[in-house]
Amino acid sequence: MKYREERDTMGPVLVPEEVYWGPQTQRAVENFPVSGMRLPKPFNRALAMIKKYSADVNAELGLLTPALAEPITRAAQEVIDGKFDDQFVVDVFQTGSGTSSNMNMNEVIATRANEMISGKKAGKHPVHPNDHVNLGQSSNDVVPSAIHIAALDLIENDLILALSGLHTALMEKSKTFEEVKKIGRTHLQDAVPIFLGQEFSGYARQIELGITRVQSVKERLGELALGGTAVGTGLNTHPDFARRVISKISFEMQLPLRKAINHFEAQAAQDAAVETSGVLKTVAVSLTKIANDIRWLASGPRCGIGELSIPSLQPGSSIMPGKVNPVIPEVVLQTAAQVIGNDTAITIGGQGGHFELNTMLPVIAHNLLQSITLIASSARIFCEKCIRGILADRARCASSVEKSLALTTSLVPYIGYDKAAGIAKTAFETGRTVLEVAREEAILPDEELKRLLT
Repeated sequence: MKYREERDTMGPVLVPEEVYWGPQTQRAVENFPVSGMRLPKPFNRALAMIKKYSADVNAELGLLTPALAEPITRAAQEVIDGKFDDQFVVDVFQTGSGTSSNMNMNEVIATRANEMISGKKAGKHPVHPNDHVNLGQSSNDVVPSAIHIAALDLIENDLILALSGLHTALMEKSKTFEEVKKIGRTHLQDAVPIFLGQEFSGYARQIELGITRVQSVKERLGELALGGTAVGTGLNTHPDFARRVISKISFEMQLPLRKAINHFEAQAAQDAAVETSGVLKTVAVSLTKIANDIRWLASGPRCGIGELSIPSLQPGSSIMPGKVNPVIPEVVLQTAAQVIGNDTAITIGGQGGHFELNTMLPVIAHNLLQSITLIASSARIFCEKCIRGILADRARCASSVEKSLALTTSLVPYIGYDKAAGIAKTAFETGRTVLEVAREEAILPDEELKRLLT
């Protein structure tokens, strides 16, 4: 492999010629080989969007010549388009401000811009990564801004759509099953009857509320720290810079973005990210409840509850022929567990705001964007590969209702709790149904019994 020598404030460093990053990124690669995990593409896309319109606005303000601004915006657009995805090599676990990732972006864009100008991968001339690509910015304001932009973009264009599709599918099943009577269950024990459609309406409402919760965080995520630079004071940036850049990004991405009301809050804390993660955790808990119910209701097929039939997607055992597992509900349960775990990391990350800066930004970015993606993906696959294909075993449902001892609850207003309990005990001990025992004891007219117990 061929190398080129570049210098930064810490001296010379050898950078592979095939790459576009520069000395600061190279030092990060050498010093932080912790996990092999990289910040996700939506983060890099959002950061590149900031760089693109920063160059554009700096040219409008007369702070950057068109000859330099134009190749910077073109190079940034290539990053947005995914052309240089393999060039973002800094580990998630790096400097807490995300400076290494910001410089990774600055160096890639500068090197590519210089290549456009001269045909050579020059790292600092004529386009300099700090003086030109990072003009009017600091890692301390662009990284929190990129987190908010990426999270809001994923929520608006992926998560809400996926949850809405799942909600629609659950509502459709609720209507399909509205006349399927089945036994209810509380404490994992037989309870009074319920309609399967009512059960599914509860699931649909959980997802509907989840969408409402997700929608509610968009307002806080829409506030960007951009313009605060190092500590929130806006040192070394034009007073109109942030407002103009945010306006352009908002227009292109069709997102409700605006300058932070208070830059000291926006950079010193990550409360909006913590709040968003809490909402995602709540949705994950909702999905856990729904997925668990469905796999239990579909358990069997002969020796379980078996009231539902879910799509068979693959053989379920390497040793037991004919076994089919509830793979999609289990996928949902595992992704929900990951999101709940991510929330703990984000919560601890939110506690990393000391004085004028939060220094756990990369781990917040990684976990928050992963959680949004996981919830969206699992909701989509749950809808398409499971919910839409669910069928009810109507005969099994009816049989369970007929055999249930909880039917005696309907008799309590007529014969009292103790006498109804006696009928339940007799039915249990003899193996007969509640209706059969009640008829034998002639506690009510037969027509009344049928109305109450069938």
